Amino acid sequence: MPQLIFFAVVGAVAYMGYRSFVKEAERVTAKVRRTEQQRATGASGTLIKDPKTGEYRLSKD
Repeated sequence: MPQLIFFAVVGAVAYMGYRSFVKEAERVTAKVRRTEQQRATGASGTLIKDPKTGEYRLSKD
């Protein structure tokens, strides 16, 4: 019985690690695509409107 619990815990940790890896990989891929798109268009960043002041500022990654 202890072996079953051990393997269940190891499996759960492995699954959470896999999900974390996939989430990070998607984040990095999105950042690379944004950078490639900015380079292709000649932009120096992405502007986002500040809801409080109404001013546009460069987005922070």
